[in-house]
Parts: sequence; structure tokens; C-alpha cells
Amino acid sequence: MDAQWQREFRDRMRGFERRRSPVSGEIPLSVKIRVTSGCFHREHSPRAYELIDSSVAASAAEFKFEEHESGPELLVYLALATAGLTLTKSLIDLITAILKARSEGVKNGDRPSEPLELIVRHIDDRNGFREETVLRIGHTEPADPDLIEAQVAEALKKLLKKPEAAVDMEQSVARTTKGKGK
Repeated sequence: MDAQWQREFRDRMRGFERRRSPVSGEIPLSVKIRVTSGCFHREHSPRAYELIDSSVAASAAEFKFEEHESGPELLVYLALATAGLTLTKSLIDLITAILKARSEGVKNGDRPSEPLELIVRHIDDRNGFREETVLRIGHTEPADPDLIEAQVAEALKKLLKKPEAAVDMEQSVARTTKGKGK
């Protein structure tokens, strides 16, 4: 992963956190909708962005919307204390609306039409940058909110699971510390 891009991503996430600090039990996440090849931004997808703009304006979710040449990004907070690791219904609905807007835009002349990837990303001082690809969807495939929610939940479990090296290090430190206490 490009070090410069990771610095930019870290700065973007910190800026989001300065806008509204997380409350206890929340972590900041990026939900990226990225085209697999080419561009997915306002200039090449004006019809899709008309629909996206309407969905963003109507959304009840708390997030920051970022436009990038490769596709939109939602900066959000995930509440870890909830029953399961998933995004709120309003965020799942917004993601679904963006995926559907892409399909409608392509039907009405937007180009290019390559598939989109839905990705969740997180960065912290302890584990660094991590990302999980949730799904890949073509513009002719239906965007099913129930499927998206289930796949997001699975990706979040993987994303937030401690890396094996970190677990091994914690266990090693715990053994060393335990031995020194005697």
C-alpha cells in the first residue's frame, strides 16, 4: 500500500474525528464505493450523481460524504456496543442507493460501466491501515440491501479482528509480565 496515500487517508479520518469526536464504543470507518477500472465521479457519471446527491440529502445517517475520482466514500462511526457489527439501516440504505444510482446512471448514458467494489476501511495507531472488500457488483446486478448488510457485517468482523501478529505479541508480553511478577 502506498505510504503517501495512507498518510492522506489517516489525515482524512482524523479530520472526520475532529468534526465530531467519537463517543465511547464508536470507531471511525471509511465505506468506499470504488470502481474497478476507470472513473466514478461527477464528471463521468452525472446522472448517477444526481441520484446520489438526492439520496445523500435525504439520508438520516450521520456521515461525511467524500467525492473521489475512483468513487464516493462515506466516513462513518461504527458503534461496537450494538448486538452485531453492522452499519445502521440508514447507512445500508444509502450504500444501496449509491449502487442503484450507478446502475441507473449507466442505463441513461453514464460511462464507464465497470463493476464497483464496496470496501470498509479502518486505520488506528495500534494496527495501522486495514481494509476488507465487502462485495463486487456489476451495473446490471441488483443491489439487495439484506445481502449488503450481511456482507458488511462479515467484512467488519474480519476488519476489526486483531491481526494474528498482534495477538501473538500480546500473549508474549502477558507471559513475560506474568513471570516478572513472581
